[in-house]
Amino acid sequence: MSAARLLRSTTAVRTRARQLLARAREGASEYFVVSGTALAGAARTVAQLTRERYPDGRIPYHSRWRHFEAGGVDRRALLDAALGDVDAATRARAQIDLVVVSVLLDAGAGADWSYREAASGQRFARSEGLGVASFHAFLAGLFSSDPQRPLRVDAAGLSAVTAERLATAFQVGGGNPLVGLEGRAALLRRLGEALAAQPAVFGAQGRPGGLFDALTAQGGGAVAAHDILVLLLDTLSGIWPAQNTIDGEPLGDCWRHPAVVGEGLTAGWMPFHKLSQWLTYSLLEPFEWAGVRVTGLDALTGLPEYRNGGLLIDAGVLRPLPPDWATRDWQAGDAFIVEWRALTVALLDELAPLVRAELDLSEQQMPLACVLEGGTWAAGRLLAQRQRGGLPPLNIVSDGTVF
Repeated sequence: MSAARLLRSTTAVRTRARQLLARAREGASEYFVVSGTALAGAARTVAQLTRERYPDGRIPYHSRWRHFEAGGVDRRALLDAALGDVDAATRARAQIDLVVVSVLLDAGAGADWSYREAASGQRFARSEGLGVASFHAFLAGLFSSDPQRPLRVDAAGLSAVTAERLATAFQVGGGNPLVGLEGRAALLRRLGEALAAQPAVFGAQGRPGGLFDALTAQGGGAVAAHDILVLLLDTLSGIWPAQNTIDGEPLGDCWRHPAVVGEGLTAGWMPFHKLSQWLTYSLLEPFEWAGVRVTGLDALTGLPEYRNGGLLIDAGVLRPLPPDWATRDWQAGDAFIVEWRALTVALLDELAPLVRAELDLSEQQMPLACVLEGGTWAAGRLLAQRQRGGLPPLNIVSDGTVF
């Protein structure tokens, strides 16, 4: 197995994240001090917010579909109505098409951008705004090459996506700047190239919805969550910026850290696959709505992004050591950021059972996908709002493909 393939698993993510957490707890990190006692307080904060958000105890998955519900609008129903009377597989392919482009557009928007939805009159920012904007861009056929079939994504349609067309769809202007606009458009074009190059998975038109057929071809009515992720990583890793490679193979969201132990060429590499895992979480429901049972949800990891990681800093679980940590501009590849993200993954695994205990729920009743939604992401946003008006605790330079 190639070194790149060894890094395309959540086992690699977890094992290496726990290495860095153990090292930090031993006092060997130059970047963070870990407070074990603060973890219980963070769990109580998450549990309390989960009760407030879902008083009936029915906690959905952390998923792009939650953003499609922003402002109390059931946009899934709008998509269903637009699709009309189609079979379950056709509906699932369209839902998967939508989710794939929407998630790939879901990197940090910046504090100054927002989107006004014409039908509801509501204005949305950050992830919700990106979700609502991408939903309407999909309905308008921005990602389809066939005007007669707007409700799909295909390789030819993606190849025509420019920063200018994306800016129009996302209402970007002088007073409404969107971080990483060029990077987002380039990412979608690379997606189109990857889809076109793999017709065995994505069909002759190069549709993301081909994932549904590829993963259900064996029958049995079930698919493992980790199998969804691995197929995404095997087929789409080439779309990510190519600065991170081993022997010419792109690694995607995988970064150098000098303290990470690993075999051979994988030594020193810390994988995350954050957007690919966020995409996997967001694909769970289209499979389930089509009658396919998804197994092994907790094989996926927590998402190492600024809301979950911010929760741990703002709740006092992680104390950054660099004196300028809050004021300097960080790059995604900086060892400080790589370690912050790794500690986030490992600590979310420790936080989850504490949250379940607070809520008296089992792992089966509240898998990690629900802990995140209930949950850690919302608590991270809440604490950020209280302490900094919603801004992340760290200034990370984004190209629109990681955060």
